[in-house]
Amino acid sequence: MSHFINRAGRGIATAALFGAFLSTVPLHASNAQQPAPQPQAAPPMSNMAAPAKHSAGRVEARIKQLHDQLRITADQEALWSNVAQAMRDSARSMQASMTDRSTRLKTMTAVDDLKSYQIVADKHAEGLKRLVPAFESLYASMTPAQQKHADQIFGAHQRHTHG
Repeated sequence: MSHFINRAGRGIATAALFGAFLSTVPLHASNAQQPAPQPQAAPPMSNMAAPAKHSAGRVEARIKQLHDQLRITADQEALWSNVAQAMRDSARSMQASMTDRSTRLKTMTAVDDLKSYQIVADKHAEGLKRLVPAFESLYASMTPAQQKHADQIFGAHQRHTHG
């Protein structure tokens, strides 16, 4: 089963193209690898926002990295803005799903675990449904040289993900 989950997780990460969505929280944490829960006081509310802020920082860094790598021109900025917003929206949605999943992971049944994984996968698919058309529009505006470079960037990401 863990082999299936690992393969499914890699497949979802690969489908994201941008790699920003799933890099903040693992899709499946094995209960066997986690120590037994220790009774603790609830963390202060200010600390609960820290993972989301960290995740948002990673997404923004990935957006900037891709902007630079893709050599977005001034004329392409409006189209790029749509891509970047789709990435942000998807990351927020995924982070919310992952946070919910991780808070319930230790008390989930096997069925609950699969259902929560399905929710995460559905959120990911919803994000891609918004991201792909935005990226298609941007890609269509690119010069042939930019398109070739984009193809190489995404090909390198695929090789790294599966390598």
